[in-house]
Amino acid sequence: MRMVDVERIKTFVLAGNATFTLVSARTSTRFTYRIRCPGDKDTDDAASSTRAPAYFVALLTGSDNRRDYNYLGVIFDGRTYRHGKTKACAGADAPSAKAFDFFWRCLAQGSLPDALEFWHEGHCGRCGRLLTDPSSIEIGLGPDCAEKV
Repeated sequence: MRMVDVERIKTFVLAGNATFTLVSARTSTRFTYRIRCPGDKDTDDAASSTRAPAYFVALLTGSDNRRDYNYLGVIFDGRTYRHGKTKACAGADAPSAKAFDFFWRCLAQGSLPDALEFWHEGHCGRCGRLLTDPSSIEIGLGPDCAEKV
């Protein structure tokens, strides 16, 4: 499902279990990413409330779209993206890394260019369950998870 609302995209991406594809409308080049925030989002212990979460960005690098994801970088505090340098599966100058960096900078500024399409896979961005309700598919989150994000 294509999403165009920047705030909904950001909420989906930072929900903790998001998989999505970025597509260039000009070149039809596409890259699929997975962003995970480890830990139980339902816990309210003191350690998790004082420390901002880190979101790990992975790039789909093979044909198995469930398992072939490799580390690309980290989003700190829901704002700052850093490429993973030597541990990343692709160098900072690789088209896939540049595409994510561009996407994240646009998202931070509150707008996406028309030439950049954002598509989610039809699963909840928080829990990963298949979405079946049209309004849930539209926002990329199931009703229970939407209340928690």
